[in-house]
Amino acid sequence: MNYKSLLALTFVGLLATSCGKKKQHDDIIVQETETPQPQAPIRMQDYKDVKDVQWLGKQYQIEVSRTACDSLAMVKDESGQKFVDNRIVLKVIRQDGSVFCTKTFTKSAFNACLDDDYRKTGILEGFVFDKAEGNQLFFAASVCHPQTDEYIPMVVTVSNFGEVGITKDQQME
Repeated sequence: MNYKSLLALTFVGLLATSCGKKKQHDDIIVQETETPQPQAPIRMQDYKDVKDVQWLGKQYQIEVSRTACDSLAMVKDESGQKFVDNRIVLKVIRQDGSVFCTKTFTKSAFNACLDDDYRKTGILEGFVFDKAEGNQLFFAASVCHPQTDEYIPMVVTVSNFGEVGITKDQQME
């Protein structure tokens, strides 16, 4: 092989090697995402739950109603989305249809159990009958950060004299 042929083969080899290798970049490409714009205020669905309960040897009906309430202060999440807070009405009705007690709850009724964050950004979400024990009816209630699994559980009691007690639930299951 002559000198020119050897030089040509070396050049072709170098050219093939340099073309086959891809340049590597240290740049990271991230797609731009649009920050969602807040919608109109979000309202939880209204509900009503009615249960028949045996309490102190008599039959009672317990009615719990939740409604979104525009007259209450709205809360905002970190993106600025507004949420309508709820009002819960509890009625305990005797077998003859007369009302033993009616209580209306808003988030402010639970202030003693809430920290500043939940007072500002939480809504009253749940309120359900738990059990009748002794001279008290027990209910589970919760104030939550809207559209999350974060909430503060509470126990609400109603005595046979219509007195209401509210405590933070220390025995979450």
